[in-house]
Amino acid sequence: MAAAQDVHVRICNQEIVKFDLEVKALIQDIRDCSGPLSALTELNTKVKEKFQQLRHRIQELEQSAKEQDKESEKQVLLQEVENHKKQMLSNQTSWRKANLTCKIAIDNLEKAELLQGGDLFRQRKTAKESLAQTSSAITESLMGISRMMSQQVQQSEEAMQTLAHYGYDVCNLLQNCSGAGIVWGQDYRGVDGSWLILHGLSWMQMKSSNPCQGPSSWDGSSSQNIIAES
Repeated sequence: MAAAQDVHVRICNQEIVKFDLEVKALIQDIRDCSGPLSALTELNTKVKEKFQQLRHRIQELEQSAKEQDKESEKQVLLQEVENHKKQMLSNQTSWRKANLTCKIAIDNLEKAELLQGGDLFRQRKTAKESLAQTSSAITESLMGISRMMSQQVQQSEEAMQTLAHYGYDVCNLLQNCSGAGIVWGQDYRGVDGSWLILHGLSWMQMKSSNPCQGPSSWDGSSSQNIIAES
């Protein structure tokens, strides 16, 4: 019977030492924990489980001490139980301090993230404002290009209308020359388009300076002189 009690006492002491070391390791993990809060909660759950196992083994050792036949052995075991209880209380104090340190670290980290989030918000706002300014500048540039192209198209249309008007006047000139009885003869083949345009423009200038002058002012002799000059 005494041998069985000795074995049980030895097993209790080994288990107490093992649980004590595991509790200390978990407390150190809590000190090193930087979050999130769920990680701290998980570590605390494991610590509670180890404390329950440790307390249970200490109670078993205390019960074994009370069952000892010899008073000397009983007092020795009760002293060991007292030491284990003190160590457990010390671990609980370290556990509370580790939780406090970890929670402060998590709070500081959350505050830093909030501040960083505010800076990021301001950066995004600045980027949006810059993008809006760039978009406005591009829009104004495109509108300026559109106006310039519209002006160029209008100028091109006006130029085409002017050319069409001059062409019409040249045709009238040729018809007037034909109506005046101008005989070109064999030299007609020597008259090219450039000559016609040149003399047509001269005629239109003369006509604009003397609008009263009509086709009758063109006679055969003047036409023949023009061809002779050519």
